[in-house]
Amino acid sequence: MRRIGDTAIAAVTVVALGSGVWLLGGTAGTHAPPQPSAAEGRPEAAEERLTAPALPPSPPTRIRIPGIRVNAPLMGLGLTKSGSLDVPPASNKNLAGWYEAGTAPGEPGTAIVAGHVDNTEGPAVFYDLGALKRGATVEVDRKDGGVAVFTVDAVEVYQARDFPDEKVYGAAKRPELRVITCGGGYSKTTGYQGNVVVFAHLTGSR
Repeated sequence: MRRIGDTAIAAVTVVALGSGVWLLGGTAGTHAPPQPSAAEGRPEAAEERLTAPALPPSPPTRIRIPGIRVNAPLMGLGLTKSGSLDVPPASNKNLAGWYEAGTAPGEPGTAIVAGHVDNTEGPAVFYDLGALKRGATVEVDRKDGGVAVFTVDAVEVYQARDFPDEKVYGAAKRPELRVITCGGGYSKTTGYQGNVVVFAHLTGSR
């Protein structure tokens, strides 16, 4: 268990963010979501990149990732009884969620957004997350009418057994964002084997 602010959070349960059932109707090699390459991993100098001034707290309402054609509303997420992050309803393909007991996107700290890679019918909101490139833009609309603009530092994939809680969920001094979905390959017997995680930091607002 790690802490974001005063609230404990465990690693996202990989099964919860994607069913993979629809893959069984075809060839997994054809339909499986893209996975990030090693070239999109976090460079050592990432922490030195320009960071915009932090924004006051305000709940997010929508996330846009132009590079992979994401434009989706955000709902608040809590924790399950086991302490893992809850997830949006799988039935809504174009819906993501944010951990509302933690940091709001744009304020100092680590904000968490999660969404499904697929559901039983096919690809969902973050199906193409693994194809995102370092330097891409993530925009988050806020309830106060502003937009927090983030730049992607890295896109990485982790096996469930090696998920780095501290790296993903750990506290940050500057405004940072994590966007999470299922990944790491798919098995008919075990489902998705890990998570794709986007690391980004605040570089502007409007």
